[in-house]
Amino acid sequence: MTSQSIEPAATRVAALGHGEEITVPLNALKASPRNARKVKHSAAAIEALAASIRAKGVLQPPVVEIERDGEGAATGGFLVTIGEGRRQALRLLVKRKAIKRTHPVRVIVDADNDAHEISLDENITREAMHPADQFEAFKRLADEKGYGPEEIGARFGVSAHVVRQRLRLGAAAPELMAAYREGTLTLDQLTAFCVSEDRDRQRQVLEQVGPHTPAYAIRRAMTEAKVRADDRRAVFVGVEAYAEAGGSILRDLFTEDGGGWLEDVGLLDRLVAEKLAGLAEEARAREGWKWAEVGSDYAEAAAFGRVYPIEVARSEGDAAEIAALSEEYDRLVWETDAAETLPPEVDARLEEIDRALQTFGPDFDYAPEAKSRAGVLVLLGYDGLARFERGLVRAEDAADELAPWEEGEATGADDGGEAASAAGAPDPDEDGGLAPLSDRLVMDLTAHRTMGLRDAVQADVGAALLTVVHALALQVFYPGDGLWTPLQLRLTATGLERLAPGVGDGPAGRRVADRLERWGARLPEKAEDLWAVLATMGRADLLDLLAVCAGVGLYAVRDPHDRRPGALAQAEVLATAVGLDMTGTWSATAAGYFSRVSKARVLEAVTEAVGAEEAGRIAGMKKADMAETAERLLEGSGWLPPILRTEAVEEGQAESPPPTEDDAYPFAAE
Repeated sequence: MTSQSIEPAATRVAALGHGEEITVPLNALKASPRNARKVKHSAAAIEALAASIRAKGVLQPPVVEIERDGEGAATGGFLVTIGEGRRQALRLLVKRKAIKRTHPVRVIVDADNDAHEISLDENITREAMHPADQFEAFKRLADEKGYGPEEIGARFGVSAHVVRQRLRLGAAAPELMAAYREGTLTLDQLTAFCVSEDRDRQRQVLEQVGPHTPAYAIRRAMTEAKVRADDRRAVFVGVEAYAEAGGSILRDLFTEDGGGWLEDVGLLDRLVAEKLAGLAEEARAREGWKWAEVGSDYAEAAAFGRVYPIEVARSEGDAAEIAALSEEYDRLVWETDAAETLPPEVDARLEEIDRALQTFGPDFDYAPEAKSRAGVLVLLGYDGLARFERGLVRAEDAADELAPWEEGEATGADDGGEAASAAGAPDPDEDGGLAPLSDRLVMDLTAHRTMGLRDAVQADVGAALLTVVHALALQVFYPGDGLWTPLQLRLTATGLERLAPGVGDGPAGRRVADRLERWGARLPEKAEDLWAVLATMGRADLLDLLAVCAGVGLYAVRDPHDRRPGALAQAEVLATAVGLDMTGTWSATAAGYFSRVSKARVLEAVTEAVGAEEAGRIAGMKKADMAETAERLLEGSGWLPPILRTEAVEEGQAESPPPTEDDAYPFAAE
């Protein structure tokens, strides 16, 4: 075939022979109505072709037929039978002013074949190269020509990120590429192996897990000695800070979020410990605590006693200024609530008010005496944020205070002789003096007094409620200060961290702790002052405090050594009564549930949550892989194992009426 320029004359076009290669202007090429491909080329494909043509020219000339009018005469135009994608890519370059509309294009004239048939043949008989060949070809360009991802991407119309992915895949161990070509490995499995460029590790994992392991399990095996970038330790320290300290990061090129793994676990743990220690020391110095330490989990905080903050006393002037600033702040926010953006002057004034309010300090703070014997424990929370447990008191620092009756006995003070020993008491008739009462008589008389007290309290509902709340609050908020109540009501607050590590850091655990914190701030520092404070509260506050204390004392753990079937049965009744819904507190994970139950239990859960089809799909997996898959399948489903489900309240069951504000007590200052 010979290549030649073409004259626009119709006679010259009509004389063209079959298979003749000619050069025509781009604007003479048109889409053929007889092209078998009706679905247009994707934008990405056209972009890739345009990039290739700009870098290397049109490597394969399009095949065209001569356009003719209704009478069979040549029009001077050409219909593209094979190569419509190249024509569109050239037009895209014209649009971007990279070439002119009359850009010369080499084409081959087909005058004998049916245009529709050869177009169909072109799209059916061709076979794209195997992706493995493409990956290795990209790797060869980088190695032999020194092209970087950006340049390779520009020459082939793909992003630099895609090139990096293909270069990583092209560098896979030969055993993996051979298995991929043979069809033993899928592309997903190959990308899982290639999260790391370590070929020896790739071979090792391939030998361990075999070729039929799911991609996520391969990825887990490739990174088992590393820490995920979304791990709470990495979130707390910060990936940037870890990298600045010399830590290496393995990036996953094959996920949308570009996540990765931190490879130096020892360095990460050291950075976490140092940052927590720094925060602890900063809190001790700034807030004036006796000590500050770093804790490993919330179970450590349960071993300490506690003191709580008290309301800060303010002068009348400060209180008035705080009230005025707060009122102005609320007014400005209300006036600009409908605005999409705050006016600059309002925004500036709000910041000014905020700074002014901060100078007054918090409304509640720990007393200096409390800080002198208490400390703060700094822990790493489940969300990657530091948690400060303040007001913790060591056993050796607890206030060594005795109850009034104990103090009298310890000092030997004479309180009227009621506590004197009968053995040492003189005969009341010996000298006519006022001899102490015998122990037996004291017990007799105080028994009568106790019965009278029972009668009086039973007749006074308000006093009974106050007595119960007082007894419970003493045990919850003043565990080390002795028993300042005659009520024989014992509340045990059993720690749950040893049974379920992290339970105190979960949603329910934080809510319980927050309620205790709020009430602890309202109660007096000393146990002997508690009654006077409670006596001024109305029924709503007393009931709220009662609920907080009662909740702390609940224990419905099914311990094989704790035989309390009645208590556990009542716990189920209570759960139904309060409408307990564990879906917002607990979710099934591989570590927390699926890896700790049988395969049959896992499949039962998957069947209930997402259907029997998904359960059948994972039935043949190994236990660890099944657990991981079940976690992903059930995420967000709200599924709960039967032991965590709550029986629905029966329709028509009566509910307790809410308390009314009319219920007050003679001794309560409303």
